[in-house]
Amino acid sequence: MLGEGILKGLAETARNFAGSFVSAERLTTVEYPEQRIAPIEATRDFPFLVYDGTDPEAGLRCVACQICEKECPPKCIYIVKSTDKKPDYVGKLQIYPARFDIDISVCMSCQICVEVCPFEAIKMDTDRFGGLLYDKKELSKSNEHYHAIHPTEAAEVDARLAEEKAKGEAKAKAAAAAALAKAAAPAAATPVPKPAAPAATVPAVKPAEGESKP
Repeated sequence: MLGEGILKGLAETARNFAGSFVSAERLTTVEYPEQRIAPIEATRDFPFLVYDGTDPEAGLRCVACQICEKECPPKCIYIVKSTDKKPDYVGKLQIYPARFDIDISVCMSCQICVEVCPFEAIKMDTDRFGGLLYDKKELSKSNEHYHAIHPTEAAEVDARLAEEKAKGEAKAKAAAAAALAKAAAPAAATPVPKPAAPAATVPAVKPAEGESKP
């Protein structure tokens, strides 16, 4: 039938138009900012630094490797390495960022800093910040906040970090056991040098009769 496709399209348009007034799923308009719709998990605005535990300084995952600073397209990340080391969240001595700033006015929310970070230390927030330049103290947010805004991704990261930590501990235990076994090896395994043979003695020659002794 000529024009059948056009009629189906018009019917679908009419159905959607009428449904937008009665369907609860279609009524998405809210009185912002008094009312807000919860963002989806994949929403991203600006980066933040993840720390474990309750102390942002002691639990900060960032080790100031500066990879995110080098890979950032708009160059909005500024990092200064520390001159000393301190234990990180797993107790390993690490260099830490003495300064970590992000210029939010330049950041384009590309998430490249998140993708290149080898320590799962920087992630994307779902809430827009209020200022334009944020330092390490303002950027630091707990792992619990990360779980609240990206629960699926955060659970995968925690599982991966736990697996890497378990592998590291197993490797350290194996190395310690090998060193202990080597140190406790029986002394019999070491070859004992044989005593030197006694030097041969030359028998004294008796002088013949009539000959004087020298």
